[in-house]
Amino acid sequence: MLAILDTHLLAATTRHGLRGWQRFLLEFLYFGIKNARACLFVALFFASVLLAPRAGLFGLPRYDVLLLAAIAIQVWMLWAGLETWDELKAVCLFHLVGFALEAFKVSGSIQSWSYPDFAYTKLFGVPLFSGFMYAAVGSYVIQAWRLFDLRIRHHPPYWMAVTIALLIYANFFTHHYIGDFRWYLAACALGLYARTTVVFRPLDRDRQMPLLLSFVLIGFFIWLAENISTFWGVWRYPNQLGAWSAVHVSKWSSWSLLVVMTFTIVAHLKHIKARIHVPD
Repeated sequence: MLAILDTHLLAATTRHGLRGWQRFLLEFLYFGIKNARACLFVALFFASVLLAPRAGLFGLPRYDVLLLAAIAIQVWMLWAGLETWDELKAVCLFHLVGFALEAFKVSGSIQSWSYPDFAYTKLFGVPLFSGFMYAAVGSYVIQAWRLFDLRIRHHPPYWMAVTIALLIYANFFTHHYIGDFRWYLAACALGLYARTTVVFRPLDRDRQMPLLLSFVLIGFFIWLAENISTFWGVWRYPNQLGAWSAVHVSKWSSWSLLVVMTFTIVAHLKHIKARIHVPD
């Protein structure tokens, strides 16, 4: 079924008779469908988060159930040909990067947030399923790249992109000790990607938008998902221990910067790297 849907979405069928608002509505519809399809892992994983009872299932704690669900979804996507082995390796890298950050953030000396429930698969106070929340972002970018036939124009030199991505990741750790340089890094990313545009195909014509705008938009939707997750008690920030409150909007900027790092990792997949224009 998904293979048929993908074949239809990837088929560039020219709509000669469509103009004006009719074309806009149809392209917007396909834009939404392709985004929803790219969110397959995200949707299935967060459906598991919402549906898994707080008490767990079949004697297994909730966090362990979520880990098994995430692994099952990932194995199914690989078996169904929805992801390649190279893409799975990138997703696993996102998992490791995310888990390392989680372990640091929940440590006794930092305690930025906590996972209050018991689990057999907790390591350093972090349930192993948590890395899949970061892998979900990478999975979306990978799937969207294929479905929208993404191409990047005026991508900055790779060494610069990698350097800013590493500095962004490092700042998530070091800001607890030497100050938060988030906005300085955001300014550097703004200058680095100022000329960069992403070319995408929602239907049968190429459209384009600033790559920086896509970073901000993806970061916003991750922030919304974070609000849902904390509302359901998957994890909690210190100010949410007594009663739930919305995640501070400043987290939006953190997620947008994390998307920059995610994009840099995905861009180094062989079949994607060939579609990025790096100026000589």
